[in-house]
Amino acid sequence: MLRVHGGFANRLYRLDTDQGSFAVKELNLLDRRWTYRAEDVFRFERAAFAAGIPMPEPISASHHTLVHRWVEGEKVPEAPVSAAYAFEIGEILARVHALDVAWTHVSIEDQTPRDWPELAERAAATGQPWAGELASQVGTFLAIAHFVDTCERPGPVVLTHRDIHPWNLLAREGRPVVLDWELSGVLDLSGELGSTALSLAKGPGFDDIKPAIFRSVLDGYVAGGGALPPPGPSWFVFMIGGWLGFTRWNILRCLAGIEASTGPDLALSHVSVRNGVRGLPELFGRLPELEACLVPPHA
Repeated sequence: MLRVHGGFANRLYRLDTDQGSFAVKELNLLDRRWTYRAEDVFRFERAAFAAGIPMPEPISASHHTLVHRWVEGEKVPEAPVSAAYAFEIGEILARVHALDVAWTHVSIEDQTPRDWPELAERAAATGQPWAGELASQVGTFLAIAHFVDTCERPGPVVLTHRDIHPWNLLAREGRPVVLDWELSGVLDLSGELGSTALSLAKGPGFDDIKPAIFRSVLDGYVAGGGALPPPGPSWFVFMIGGWLGFTRWNILRCLAGIEASTGPDLALSHVSVRNGVRGLPELFGRLPELEACLVPPHA
């Protein structure tokens, strides 16, 4: 098997055999942030694949290894996608949400950690390169944690992918292929739509958000038979909360200072921390601007 570098949380290999090529994903086992429900996700993937959702064929799943048939395609850059691509992603989400798949595990969210002052102190004591930036943003991170815990989610709750971003997509002849389903589960619809639409409508930062591309995802969702939830900050709380948890997880890996045998390389964890420390406060500060994307131009 050949290692394919660049994964944010797990490790990917390509296996070429006389029966075709396969993507073999080694799941991070040392410091998972949640319980992975391999059988449930695999059943959901099989249903989505059978329904014609454009995705790699799921072959097998265990608690430590996932196998899919390898799909050739172009990587999707972290930049605003085309309106047609965004529209089709919206249609795909509507089709995914219409699947009739049993899902018995409703996650109970724990309170968002508030240990940011302690983490900043540990970062300074261990000479982390981003320690000063983290210390200057402790108050903002505490405010973000409060927002994540108190923001009302209007519903409905849907069984969905939960992780559609450019790095989990391919373009095959210009059309989407949806990868990396292992975070699938139930989620407030507004959180799924807001996270997906914003990810496809912007570049690495927040200076080039394209409201028209954001709206294209929503237009595709409606065209695919979906109904939009009411506008509000709940559209962005899942993205902010997920990024907050991901940043904290990588901070802990950096503080440990050990190159783990699974999960992201230590250097990649440092990059993820710096991105979070700089990007999260900006994202949080732009919530009113982002909510404006939810209003159609003719409204």
